[in-house]
Amino acid sequence: MGIYSDIKEDFANAYKNDPALSSRLDFLFNYPGVWAIAWYRIASRLYNSGFKRFARMIMGFTQILTHIDIHPAARIGQRVFIDHGNGVVIGETAIIEEDVVIYQGVTLGGVSLKHGKRHPTIRKGAVLGAGAKILGNITIGEYAKIGANSVVVKEVPDCSTAIGIPAHVIEKGRCTDPFMHNMLPDINKEMFEYLLKRVAVLEHILVEDNKNVLEEDLELENIYETFITAMKN
Repeated sequence: MGIYSDIKEDFANAYKNDPALSSRLDFLFNYPGVWAIAWYRIASRLYNSGFKRFARMIMGFTQILTHIDIHPAARIGQRVFIDHGNGVVIGETAIIEEDVVIYQGVTLGGVSLKHGKRHPTIRKGAVLGAGAKILGNITIGEYAKIGANSVVVKEVPDCSTAIGIPAHVIEKGRCTDPFMHNMLPDINKEMFEYLLKRVAVLEHILVEDNKNVLEEDLELENIYETFITAMKN
């Protein structure tokens, strides 16, 4: 596809990903992510044609206007949608495949000063929650989902959901389900609840030899083992 067709598809894609979009006039004032991608398309062509300084200037002005920082050397596929977009950073060697959704505050950053591939690869259909930081030359799998404010430093498999700091995979095998931000588990809360219950069980064991208490303790041990296994994945 040509550059005009790509930009036209980017604009059309916004209607698919944001039900709040009601008119073309909204694009002028309320969709900096769409404009940032459109200007990136132009700057990327210039950069790859040898006009690197001019391309960087275009993206510099785009950053001032949209508060979105995209390096023109990054590779961004078709129908990538940046929702709201304020604070999004996409590094030089980042690769984003088609149909990816990126929310505000997402960083695709590097952890090395060496030349070469040092930014993430985001596979087709992935969803990156608001404020997520994906760092280093790692791959986020197809249709994977990254929870808001998560810090991802390891690979995330296809059709998986990862949350936390550092992020851990909590769910696998869900490719087509929507990203239900309000249904993501609170790992820290679950761990504290386990510890409180564990302390209560141990206190009961100290004062009485009760079979029911021992069974409850065994159940907690199974929950703990499952939790630790999930954290190691």
